[in-house]
Amino acid sequence: MVSLFQETVYKALKQIPPGKVTTYGVLARHIGCRSAQAIGQALKHNPFSPNVPCHRVIRQDRSLGGFKGSWETTKCAEKRNLLKSEGVPFDAAGKVQISAILLSL
Repeated sequence: MVSLFQETVYKALKQIPPGKVTTYGVLARHIGCRSAQAIGQALKHNPFSPNVPCHRVIRQDRSLGGFKGSWETTKCAEKRNLLKSEGVPFDAAGKVQISAILLSL
């Protein structure tokens, strides 16, 4: 069972199309939340992944952040592979290219 807050986050996530990403902060502002960390916690507990695409949320500095509640290298590689399979471009430093970032939902 998920909370009303989680439902709101997951509904907003479904608005991010394949090949695009947004940041924790943008997603928070979109739903009227003041905490990017709260968004991260909701994503950490997403039982509907990948249908609810939590992998499409990244850090403000364009790095990937964690995935499935972990910063473990294999989990982050899984997130990167999902994004790459959707056509999200990365720069030489391994960060998501600006062209793939939605600044508003």
